[in-house]
Amino acid sequence: MGKLSKQALSLWAKKENREGQELWLPLVAHLVDTKNVINWLYTHWLNDSQRQVLQQDLTTSEIEQLVNFVGYFHDIGKATPAFQTKPSYNRDYELDDQLIEQLLRSGFEKLAEYEPAFRSKSPHALAGETILETSGLNTSVGAIIGAHHGKPVGEYFDSMSDQLAPYTANYLQSDRNEDLQSEWLQTQHELIDYGLSLTGFASLEEVPEITQSQAVLLTGLLIMADWMASSEFLGTDQSQVMFPLIRLDQDFIDLEMEQRFEQAITTWDISGHWTPQMIPDVDQQYNKRWHFSPRPVQHLMSEVIGQIADPGIIIVEAPMGIGKTEIALTAAEQLAFITGSAGLFMGLPTQATSNAMFSRVDKWVDELAKEENVSLPIRLMHGKAQFNHEMQSLPNAQNIDSQSSVVVNGWFSGKKSMLADFSIGTIDHLLLMSLKQKHLFLRHLGLSGKIIIIDEIHAYDTYMSSYLMRALQWLGVYHIPVIALSATLPKEKRIELVEAYYRGKYGHQLGQSDNAWQDSQAYPLLTYLDGPEVKQFDQFPKSTKSQEVKVVRLDCDDQQLVDQVVNSIKNGGVAGVIVNTVKRAQELSRLLPADLPQIVLHSAFLAPDRTKLEERLQAEIGKGVERPEKLVVIGTQVLEQSLDIDFDVLFTDIAPVDLILQRMGRLHRHDIQRPASLATPTTYVLGINAFGDYGDANEAIYEKYWLMKTDYFLPEVVKLPADISPLVQAVYDPATDEEVSGIEEARAQAEQNKKIAQRKAKVYQIAPPKAHENLYGWLDREQQGIANDDAAAEAAVRDIKETLEVVMIKHTSVGDFLVDGRSMDDVDESEIAQQVIRLPNRITPDITKAINELERRTEKYYHSWQDSRWLKGMLALPLDEHLSTELLGWQLNYSSKLGLQYEKEEENE
Repeated sequence: MGKLSKQALSLWAKKENREGQELWLPLVAHLVDTKNVINWLYTHWLNDSQRQVLQQDLTTSEIEQLVNFVGYFHDIGKATPAFQTKPSYNRDYELDDQLIEQLLRSGFEKLAEYEPAFRSKSPHALAGETILETSGLNTSVGAIIGAHHGKPVGEYFDSMSDQLAPYTANYLQSDRNEDLQSEWLQTQHELIDYGLSLTGFASLEEVPEITQSQAVLLTGLLIMADWMASSEFLGTDQSQVMFPLIRLDQDFIDLEMEQRFEQAITTWDISGHWTPQMIPDVDQQYNKRWHFSPRPVQHLMSEVIGQIADPGIIIVEAPMGIGKTEIALTAAEQLAFITGSAGLFMGLPTQATSNAMFSRVDKWVDELAKEENVSLPIRLMHGKAQFNHEMQSLPNAQNIDSQSSVVVNGWFSGKKSMLADFSIGTIDHLLLMSLKQKHLFLRHLGLSGKIIIIDEIHAYDTYMSSYLMRALQWLGVYHIPVIALSATLPKEKRIELVEAYYRGKYGHQLGQSDNAWQDSQAYPLLTYLDGPEVKQFDQFPKSTKSQEVKVVRLDCDDQQLVDQVVNSIKNGGVAGVIVNTVKRAQELSRLLPADLPQIVLHSAFLAPDRTKLEERLQAEIGKGVERPEKLVVIGTQVLEQSLDIDFDVLFTDIAPVDLILQRMGRLHRHDIQRPASLATPTTYVLGINAFGDYGDANEAIYEKYWLMKTDYFLPEVVKLPADISPLVQAVYDPATDEEVSGIEEARAQAEQNKKIAQRKAKVYQIAPPKAHENLYGWLDREQQGIANDDAAAEAAVRDIKETLEVVMIKHTSVGDFLVDGRSMDDVDESEIAQQVIRLPNRITPDITKAINELERRTEKYYHSWQDSRWLKGMLALPLDEHLSTELLGWQLNYSSKLGLQYEKEEENE
């Protein structure tokens, strides 16, 4: 490896005037730093499973050389006059002049007069790809260089000479002056030769071509390495040194590159890594992890999962309350050991279910950490994660002395959250794997090394399912085991899940040799891919805990319903009322007698109030607690998912059969003494005016087609768990439509809505994996419209209309208060930031108008928020002393008992 010339050593990668001190970093130093970091990440941070995907069809030395290659060459596009004469971002002209003077002294002539007319046409990522591809590099690797700022850039050119020819001066200082051009050409080739000798290739042509999935993961790893190598310090703490800039009077020769790299990695690598262990005895494992012996279903499922040789997707269908979470987490340990994965992502339907699950997974990770005597990083991933008390209480990885605990590593935040070893969050974070969005490579990298658990797999509509199936294809490409859990899974969905994963893993459709697995109505049921073969296990002992639930259709008005609810618990007991809209929950609550204890729970509560209500529910009707003498719980769909609560009697609005069964799963859930009049579990089904007539509100939320089929097939007695699968299959199998008279119109409407949803979902979706395509076009959008912020992306994968989140404050003549009465002067800004609520879409159909009005109020009363780390950019909704306000013709009112209520102003007159 030859010495670098003065020209090559004079090029800069970074420059900054920090508090009067002028600093820079030579380009070659940043290239070598990034090469060193990505090499370490590949060798020490990636797990065996990820390395196997990256290595497919390459030798061990080829993939290691390639990893080093992209690390070194990622910023070669900065070796151009267009970049080297770029002004510093804070317009420090003195610093800029000194670095140009340095370039002039090194032999780059006439640079002070250089003014490129089209500098912006050749950003350095595109310039790097252009330089390398026009010098002989293949496009599958070249596209990685172009994509290292989050999005492929070379896709708009037939070949890179199309970029080089019109903008030659960006690359070589002049369109025609060959003397000036030769200096830049010589320097670029010198840096290329230096990089080739560092990475072990004889020429750019020798660099191997790679598949699309290899390119996606390698780009993610490069982005991560570049971010690390661009960090002077770990976070804001300047004592935590990583890759600092140097003074202007220093240069590359003054840097001890190896020592610099080792110090940075020691600073960064503050949390440990999970080393999965073999589970030789399932019963012993359950006792060790959960402190109980497994139920027969848990024992048998864990035994079978532990024997899978080449795991793919695993679908667990089992009753509510059977302990599917323990099956899944045990499987995560088994599968991680088999595949070499070393992390976990668990996706749940809602923020509430994510919060509840975080606590359980946190305890599980703590057990792993103590067993291995390491600290393991965990993240809760949803919009309110920073307000979760349990996550807030976890120590920061850089502040701990002990090596055996669960920690939050601050580096893994924002777009880097998915890179943490253990993450629990809403399903959106998995669905976003399919969304065309900048920096998608990082999400793929983060998920590619984890066991994936998807809870309540039945809970996703057509639109979300479209994203889920595409995500499963990509997880299949990465050979990542996926564990899907459901109590109520239609066979059509079971088939879709298996086929999507199979297609990703093997690149073609699943063969139709043996289809018995598709139609099985056995329950419980374990369906799994072992290599290319679909297998099932259904040899479970007959359930000892079975119950018959009486079903009563109740056609009555709201007052009659409330009278029935009150009467049902006249001798004591807990009644659950699950309805389909927030407004209906609030209306029913108002009709209840004032002296009857009640809890109302739905999505329209302030975040802290909702958390308190969830905690109160668990404390009053959770497992093993002392129950109140009487209680009515009124709620929406949030009550049907993952909350371990128990009703003595259930009233539910009509809904698709799987959701009614989920709601029934909260009925007589625990083995406890009940009032004699409620000894028979009974579910009252509301909202059936007549067959085929379920009211506008219910039909606006659920397809009439599914409500009709549910109404038709729902018997007067449901045997749990025996009837779960037969009922779900009867409702969701199109073949049973012929039994239901008058369903044709509803079915046609449902099919049309499904096609519209699928078409709409595809607009922003990445394509299925294609092994022999490069990254070009991978993130191109047919239409524009999704911003890169998390809230907009979340809305995109859930097909929800854009809504506004506001901070609700009580604003009075004597001062500002939180809604709970505490003065804003006495609470921390982080506490104020928690007072958020999402306004219903009905109130803000004109989102721009609503934002303008809320911004006006925020600026008027709380302009200081713009200087706050917690409150900057948030919109305030000030309420008066009665917790009321007017907004865009709506009267809003808030109460901690009922949540947010709203009425059109003319409705009040």
